[in-house]
Amino acid sequence: MISNLKDILLPAKDQGYAVACFNVFGFEDSRAVIDAAESRNASVILSINLDMRQFMTMDQIIGMLKPMAISAKVPVCIHLDHTYEVDVVKQAIDCGFTSVMFDGSQLPISENIASIHDIVSYANPKGVSVEAEVGSVPYASGRDHIKSELTEVSEALAMEREGKPDALAISIGNVHRIETGCVEINVERFNKLRAALSIPLVVHGTSGIKDKDIKMLSESQVTKFNVGTVLRKSFGNSLRSTLDSNPSLFDRIQIMQKVIPDLKETAVKVIKLLGQ
Repeated sequence: MISNLKDILLPAKDQGYAVACFNVFGFEDSRAVIDAAESRNASVILSINLDMRQFMTMDQIIGMLKPMAISAKVPVCIHLDHTYEVDVVKQAIDCGFTSVMFDGSQLPISENIASIHDIVSYANPKGVSVEAEVGSVPYASGRDHIKSELTEVSEALAMEREGKPDALAISIGNVHRIETGCVEINVERFNKLRAALSIPLVVHGTSGIKDKDIKMLSESQVTKFNVGTVLRKSFGNSLRSTLDSNPSLFDRIQIMQKVIPDLKETAVKVIKLLGQ
């Protein structure tokens, strides 16, 4: 069943678990993620990032994902990840995304709040949820222009009160696209944010966070974890292993029928870790 972000995250916040938001890049990983969610009777979020938007049009993406979400046995949200242009966010809303993230983290806080307020006013009548970011979560690679800046409590409060998004991404030491090792979460800053805010919180860069920290955060108001690297690595490793062990195999469907179960297993582990 198709759902927006707000309807998925509010029960998570009330019941002390978190929802996995997986970056997906095609039918195969989307199918694996939904299969994993159904096996756990868990809600899930299919997230589309900039790389995917540059590969396919929004209409093509929605044409693929919307029927999958509608026919799913669990709530599935179709989410637009980090987007820096208001007009592109509104285009996604009109195309059928059920949740959007405007990333104003590189803007002055006043401009960030004003942009979110504008998007919320456009999205809410259409039943679409909005995620904001305050502070700035850096990238280990690939986005060198993105700064590293912890979330300030005063700015997060201003966003919650004036911008009125449905969810807020925070920077507490997390880093996007970490492939090896783990970061140290700034627990002191997180506790201050948690005490001050009532909005569902979001953490990006899940693949670089220790399991014990993920569990602590998921039980403490963080209701959405963005997951990209771990699923992409699972896909690549499974694909290489399948072809190495079956050098004469060339049929795409046969190959993917061997890869999808590995992706599902990876997604199940994440969903279970988050408490679903």
